[in-house]
Amino acid sequence: MADNSVLLDIDKVLAEKAKGKYVPGFIRNYLKRIVHQEELNDFLRVHGEEVGLPFIESCLKFIDVNVEVKGAENLPEGGPFTFVSNHPLGGPDGLALGMVLGKHYDGKIKYLVNDILMNVKGLAPFFVPINKTGKQSRDFPRQVEACFQSDNHVIMFPAGICSRKQHGVIKDLDWKKTFISKSVEYHRDVVPMHFDGRNSDFFYRLANWSKALGIKFNIAMLYLVDEMMKNRHKTFTITIGKPIPWQTFDKSRNSTEWAQYVKDIVYLLNTNND
Repeated sequence: MADNSVLLDIDKVLAEKAKGKYVPGFIRNYLKRIVHQEELNDFLRVHGEEVGLPFIESCLKFIDVNVEVKGAENLPEGGPFTFVSNHPLGGPDGLALGMVLGKHYDGKIKYLVNDILMNVKGLAPFFVPINKTGKQSRDFPRQVEACFQSDNHVIMFPAGICSRKQHGVIKDLDWKKTFISKSVEYHRDVVPMHFDGRNSDFFYRLANWSKALGIKFNIAMLYLVDEMMKNRHKTFTITIGKPIPWQTFDKSRNSTEWAQYVKDIVYLLNTNND
């Protein structure tokens, strides 16, 4: 049985994030409901002491998500490598990639993730936190350098947030260039991966509504646990592409253009499955 330190506590998270600002009780209660605090804590009371791959496997069993893998023969040996994927779901996709790659590489994986996920202690050893709700930690550049310098394989969702629906198409927004520049700097080949899945229409409408109103805070992020619950009992497909040698990313394009190049390859993986 897990102790209370591993349980989800919205009141505690708000105290840390709101920096002393008053948050009305009805908002706290609503947040607890949409993040399924009670249901998740029931799960954590049983599995909260698990860490790493065992915890990931328990999470996937809890949400009853099955994963089919195509292109497993493209997983390279040696390394370390940088694995990049589209980010359609914002939860189960990260867990599924962690399970597939963690098993193949004996748990030697690291994610660059939203820092709020550090509250999930079972996954924290795999995480390098990125602050999405406030000022970036002064330690972040050092943490990223240490991550790429290590012998761990790095898993990244270069869009930074999960996919949005634009003009009727569900797709990542622009990919950030960090994975290109750091992979070149540390001589890491890049492995493209595609995750086939989607969130609810409500989620995409909310994200687009927030953007139209000019709201800077990522409101849609608050609903990712609820979206995860809506995606229970489903089977998703991960398609693994051929590794791209780091030497490919030469001076013929800048890092942002190379990032778009890899993003295009990722979405072609899904086209090739059709």
